[in-house]
Amino acid sequence: MARKRNVREGVHRLSPEDRVWRVAAYIRLSREDGNDESLSVTNQKKIIVGYLEDGFEGGFILVGYYIDDGETGTDHDRPAFQRMIRDMEAGRIDCIICKNLSRMFRNYADQGYFLEKVFPKHRTRFITVSEPKLDSYLHPETLFGLEVPINGLMNDRFAAKTSRDIRETFAAKRRKGEFIGAFAPYGYKRSPEDKNKLCIDQEAAEVVRDIYHWYVYEGMSKNGIARRLNELGVLSPAAYKRSKGLRFYCPQMEKSGGLWSPRAVTWILKNQVYTGAMVQGRQTVISYKVHEKVAVPKEDWYIVPDRHEPIVPEALFQKAARLQKADTRTAPGERKRHLLSGLIYCADCGRAMTRQKTRGIVYFYCRTYREQSKGACTKHTIREEAVLKALAWAIRERLAQADLLYGAAKGRGGGWGGAEEASLPARQEREASRLAEMLLQRQEELDKVNKIIDGLYGDWKEGLITKEGYIRLKEKYSVRAGQLERAVETIRSQCGEASGEPSKEEDQDGLKGGAKEDWEGDKKAAPDCAAEALDRGFLVSVLQGIYVHEGGRVTIEFIPGDKEA
Repeated sequence: MARKRNVREGVHRLSPEDRVWRVAAYIRLSREDGNDESLSVTNQKKIIVGYLEDGFEGGFILVGYYIDDGETGTDHDRPAFQRMIRDMEAGRIDCIICKNLSRMFRNYADQGYFLEKVFPKHRTRFITVSEPKLDSYLHPETLFGLEVPINGLMNDRFAAKTSRDIRETFAAKRRKGEFIGAFAPYGYKRSPEDKNKLCIDQEAAEVVRDIYHWYVYEGMSKNGIARRLNELGVLSPAAYKRSKGLRFYCPQMEKSGGLWSPRAVTWILKNQVYTGAMVQGRQTVISYKVHEKVAVPKEDWYIVPDRHEPIVPEALFQKAARLQKADTRTAPGERKRHLLSGLIYCADCGRAMTRQKTRGIVYFYCRTYREQSKGACTKHTIREEAVLKALAWAIRERLAQADLLYGAAKGRGGGWGGAEEASLPARQEREASRLAEMLLQRQEELDKVNKIIDGLYGDWKEGLITKEGYIRLKEKYSVRAGQLERAVETIRSQCGEASGEPSKEEDQDGLKGGAKEDWEGDKKAAPDCAAEALDRGFLVSVLQGIYVHEGGRVTIEFIPGDKEA
C-alpha cells in the first residue's frame, strides 16, 4: 500500500530511499466535451491528485499543472502541452501524468510519435490514471500491447465523427442565416434576445456609414479614409472590440498599434453583411487534424439576405463595389480620387481610360493601347475638358427632361433621391452633431488617460508596480494621450467646417431611367461653368459609365434612378 502524501505543487513527503520524480500533471478540456462534469478541469485535477496521494510508486515533486482549456486534442500545437514538452526537454520534469490517453491525444499518429519516440528519448515516465492504465516505468510492456493502439484509433475516429457532426450543425445554422461566429462584425453586436442574430452597434455603425460616404460620394481613397479615422481618434475594429471588454485578438492589431489601415477599410467596403445579409463560411479549416484556415470560393459562401437591419443600402454597397473594381488610384499626396476616376472607359475594349497631362493639357487615353498592345485597340484620345463638357451637357439634358436645373441635383450633396444621402443640409446637420458627440467622447477619454498617467508615479513609489512596469505603462498611455490630443484638435477644426451655412434644400425628383446620351464634340456646346460645377458624389450616384469612342464621340450611360439609393 502506497504511503499517503500531502500533494501540493512543489511540496512532497518521501523516504530517503525513494527516487524523486519531477511530475507534470496534464489536463485538457475541449469545447467538444461540452458540460461533461467527468471531464471538467476540476474533476481531472481531483483524479490526478488522488492517484498521487494513494497510488504513485516512488517519491515525487509536483512541478505543476499544465492545463489546456478549450483546446482540441487532434494536434499537439496546444499552449500548455508545448510548454510541458519544453520543460521536459529542459530537464525540469521527467514524469507526465494525465487522466487517460484521450486527454493527451486524439490523433493516432501523434500518440505513436510521443509514446514510442519522444518520451523514451527524454527518459520521461508516462502514466495514465484511467483505462487503459499505463506506466511506462513500472510496466513498459503495457505500451506495446494491442489495447493502446486500438484505444488511440478509437479516440482518433471519435474526433473525426465529432468534427463531422459539428460541421453539419454549423452548416445547417448557416443555411438558416443564424450567426455562429465568436465575434460580431464591426458595426454589429449580438442580439440580447437571440445570440444567433445581429443588431446594430450604433457607435461603430456610424463609422461604417462614414466610410461608405467618404469612399463613394466624397471620392476619398482607402488610405485617406484610414488616415482621417486615425486623426479623429477613432479606434480600429480590433481595438474597439477590446475596449468593449471582448477577448478579441488580431495579429494585425499588434502590428498596426490599434490604428486603422487601408486593409481594414477595404474589408468593410467589401463586406455584404452591412446590407442586412448574413454572410458566413468565407474560410474553413482543412480538416479536423489540420487546423490551418483556407479561403472558400465565393460561390460556396452561405449568404442569406434580410437577416438583420442594414447599416448601408444595397445600392450604396453596389456603388462601392463597382468603384473598387474600376481603376480608382489616387494621385500621390492626395486623399481624394479624381472626379472621373473609375467612371470613364474605352467604348471598344471596355478598359478604364488612363489620364495624363501633356504641356498643360489633360488627356484621356485607352489603357489597352497605351500599356499592352497598340494592335489590341486604338488610342481613343480625348481632352478632359471635352469629356467634362459632354458630361455637363448630358446631365443638363436629363435634368431638362425632369424640368430641373443642374444646381438642384448639386444641392443633394451627392445623393440620387435615396434615403442614405437625402440632402446636403441633412448630411451637414448629422455630421455636425456627430462631430460634437465625438469631441466630447475624445475629451472624456483624454481626461481619463491623463488621470491614469498622473497616478502611475504614485503606484510605482508605493510599490504597487515595478519601475519597468511604470515605464512601460507610462509610454503606452502617453502614446494614446498624444493620439487623443491630436484627435481633439482635428475634430474641433472640422466642427467649424461642418457648422457652415448649408445650401437651400432642393427638389429630389428627376433623372429617372438608365438612358444614354451621346456627345459629338463641338456639334453640341456646353458652357464651362456647368462642367466646373460637376460633383463626384453626384456623378457616382447617377452614372453607369462614360464611354469614349475613337474619333471623339462620348456615350454617357445613366443608372436607372428608380433602382438607386
